Amino acid sequence: MKTAPLLSIIILTFFIVSGCSKSGNGELIGVKDNGNWKENTPLGMEFIPKGSYTLGPSDQEANSAYTPTKTVSVEAFWMDDTEITNSEYRQFVNWAKESMARKMLGEQYPEFLIAEDKNGNPIDPPKTNWSEKIEWDNIEYQAAMEDLYLPENERFYGKKEIDTRKLVYEFWWIDLQQAAKKRNRYNFENQKYDGSVYNTDGELVPIVDRSSFIMHEQVHVYPDTLVWIADFTYSYNEPLANYYFSHPGFYDYPVVGVNWEQAKAFCHWRSKLQNDFLESKQKTTVNDYRLPTEAEWEYAARGGRDNTIYPWGNYYARNNRYDYMANFKPLRGNYVADEGMTAMKVGSFEQNDFCLYDMSGNVAEWTNDAFDEAAYEYIHDLNPSLGYNARPDDPPVMKRKVVRGGSWKDIASNIRASTRNFEYQDSAKSYIGFRCVRSTFNPSFSNNKYW
Repeated sequence: MKTAPLLSIIILTFFIVSGCSKSGNGELIGVKDNGNWKENTPLGMEFIPKGSYTLGPSDQEANSAYTPTKTVSVEAFWMDDTEITNSEYRQFVNWAKESMARKMLGEQYPEFLIAEDKNGNPIDPPKTNWSEKIEWDNIEYQAAMEDLYLPENERFYGKKEIDTRKLVYEFWWIDLQQAAKKRNRYNFENQKYDGSVYNTDGELVPIVDRSSFIMHEQVHVYPDTLVWIADFTYSYNEPLANYYFSHPGFYDYPVVGVNWEQAKAFCHWRSKLQNDFLESKQKTTVNDYRLPTEAEWEYAARGGRDNTIYPWGNYYARNNRYDYMANFKPLRGNYVADEGMTAMKVGSFEQNDFCLYDMSGNVAEWTNDAFDEAAYEYIHDLNPSLGYNARPDDPPVMKRKVVRGGSWKDIASNIRASTRNFEYQDSAKSYIGFRCVRSTFNPSFSNNKYW
């Protein structure tokens, strides 16, 4: 009578072991994906293959005797083929505006929020319903969104407009740098964390659990359009302040007036936008978009060439037809000699060997790295990066970020591939923009005719 229960246990154990291994013969076969993973070329990006190069100026450059060089290697990645344009950044601004509007409308109109999942289970807090159309001319809707509009005393000719100062992007990110420190690791013996971390406000607090490494930020997203006036004394740039970001005629021009923190927020939003879509289709997500490291930027600018001065592989700012190769300030202030005046439409000049446009001139570009004059002396030679998350109470010198590429207002020496400059992370300028990169899961991928 006891044989039957024992036999049942043996059979059940067999099925459990067989089911877990997915193999009837006990061989090691690994874990398989669901078959839907394929990394396609991101829209508007070019594949930059892994490689090594000499970081820093070549022997032919005037400052080569004073600036160190370093042979470094960088992993493959994707990079935007142009700077982020006004049109692309406006998509971010419009998303922030609509997100805030839907939250306000949801307080009075439940259709703008999703409070239950498809199985009827409550969602707390409710999600934003993006499928519901906002009727911006609806008087009742406008009343519900009153806090989003300019107050009456600030309206120009009484026109009801969105108060761009209130457009905020709220996001969370994981501070892996603090989490990686040995003193902050989980103590398995004591079953707790022993270390402390700096939170988003710059306060040193004890680690409670993994949530202590999650940083919460709120960033104002609208560009500073007044930089066109503030950056220049005794210069008439009011038309650019009024129309450069808002007018369709400038949609294909690089966005400016964006500080480093806003550029980082844009990268986070872009990642969320794509990965939320992939998850909705039950597809595997991709790596986050981010600002390039300084080493990645210079490697991409050189286009696979080593020890050249400019991204086009020449030692001169002109080609053999005597045409200028970038938008900068040649000939002692003759801004129009290169057919530009200030910023120009992206892609107006020839691409480099990695099929990237405007890696010299047009607008300078934010990188992810903190600026240190001696960085080349101590950064690693494998995927070098000097990442630093500055705290609010840090001195200004700790808030410097590397800016690369030079701009429409710079002379030829400032648009070289090796030239380093910096700006403070909370500063916006009329000559600084950015482009994004994304790490790849497939370093051997190639979509370029040059390799």
